[in-house]
Amino acid sequence: MGELSHVDETGGVRMVDVGRKAVSRRRAVAVATVRMAAETARMLRDLPKGDALVTAQLAGVLAAKRTAELIPLCHQLPLTHVDVRLDVGEGSVEIEASAETTAQTGVEMEALVAASVAALTVYDMAKAVDKEMEIGPVRLLSKTKAPA
Repeated sequence: MGELSHVDETGGVRMVDVGRKAVSRRRAVAVATVRMAAETARMLRDLPKGDALVTAQLAGVLAAKRTAELIPLCHQLPLTHVDVRLDVGEGSVEIEASAETTAQTGVEMEALVAASVAALTVYDMAKAVDKEMEIGPVRLLSKTKAPA
């Protein structure tokens, strides 16, 4: 196991210096699940276009763009693409969020934040009808790095 990248030798927190790293094309994909009653999922599936799912999708995109404001030691990244997709199943909403950049550090936090905020938005939209919803797991599915 390696060392914590945001902790210095004295135990203090620090922002990682990426100044000497090469710029590369980076992509990360994260997933989140909101488990709910089948009836709640049916209600979400039956909504017309412009519904709660679009709201959650937009919330995820906006959250990815603001990751550095939410996570104190994250670098501000020039995102080149963010995509958030929601799929309503029988008793859950599956969320997949991807983020891309050409930069000196990865975009996994942006993808994770996008998936998390989209999940929280689904929860917010459906909490009036389902008090038993659960969010999770939220996890990084993949991350890649290629020459710029």
